[in-house]
Amino acid sequence: MSRKKESRSTTTLDKGLTVLEAVEKAAQPPTIQELARITGIQRLAVYRLLCTLEQRGYVIRDDDKHYRAASRRRRILAGYSAPMTGNWFRVDLVQSLRLAAERAGIDLMALDNPEDDVSAALKNTEKMVAAGADVVMFFQPVESIGHMMADLLFGANIPFVTIERPIQGGIYYGANNYQAGKMAGVALGRFAQRTWKSRFDRVVLVETARTSTNVQARVAGVLVGLREVLGEIEESQVVHMDGKAHLESSETAMKELLKEIPAGKRLLISGFNDVSAVGALRAVRAAGRESEVAIVGQNAAREGQMEIRRRNSRMIASVAYFPERYGPNLVSLAIEVAAGRQVSPAVYTEHLVLDRQNIDRVYPETSASG
Repeated sequence: MSRKKESRSTTTLDKGLTVLEAVEKAAQPPTIQELARITGIQRLAVYRLLCTLEQRGYVIRDDDKHYRAASRRRRILAGYSAPMTGNWFRVDLVQSLRLAAERAGIDLMALDNPEDDVSAALKNTEKMVAAGADVVMFFQPVESIGHMMADLLFGANIPFVTIERPIQGGIYYGANNYQAGKMAGVALGRFAQRTWKSRFDRVVLVETARTSTNVQARVAGVLVGLREVLGEIEESQVVHMDGKAHLESSETAMKELLKEIPAGKRLLISGFNDVSAVGALRAVRAAGRESEVAIVGQNAAREGQMEIRRRNSRMIASVAYFPERYGPNLVSLAIEVAAGRQVSPAVYTEHLVLDRQNIDRVYPETSASG
């Protein structure tokens, strides 16, 4: 075969596959005109390609001239893009997802990208688009980058699931941030009741400006939970501190804050996640002021579990999200989305306040440290 004929055959095959994939991904059986618009291929060419696909048993033409994919066993290709290292929440999540995909018999294209790297995130998204992913899941801690990824997927007509960071246009899976924040506030308030007879001086909210949607919901929840237990809290008592959701930056920010707050003042501290809570605690511990604080984290990942188990630690609890259980739920959701079925716009994980009373029951120490 000449190079010219080979090139023409390849082009025809590519167009045929494009039309077939468009039929398979359509929420409702499309017409020739609709397929021409979706694929950008001329109407007559779409008609000829559909005739071939119909003859070969790949598509079925309904009486009203709409086309649907013939029943064929085809593995779903799901994409997953996220930072996969940096803390135990990320590690446990991707491990759970890989295992669940294997058990469900779907193909998982898992791509790692640093959380601050715009270029890597967009390249990974483009790779999943080029691979013809049926559905994409992504966990992007920097919300602005998540919106860029979502725009690429929206343009490629690929449905997507956003994990832990709500992004417009996608199905959300993860924490109920308001409820999780409220649970943290209640835990802090009850500690203050038991230990300090409800007397405290400051509420310190260790936040991050890079995930505004989550921050606002969690902060609102924390303050509501505290007020339910302790009554009115003056705005002048609330300190907003940007820990950037990292251990070292939270530790540094807390060190600076402690310089402004006299020794002996009692602080109720809520961490955006476990690493920010542990970072704040390290600063307090280094200053010799641990007895003046109570800290609650979020995620109850292994960093938080280790600190809660530490003797006399003032990290009294963390709100559990169970990332090691995300995989089966995400895979089930991805299958439903890829099939074009109607799903809830937000699917929440379960939450539990993990403390010294229940940690060994929920997370036996052997598995928590493994």
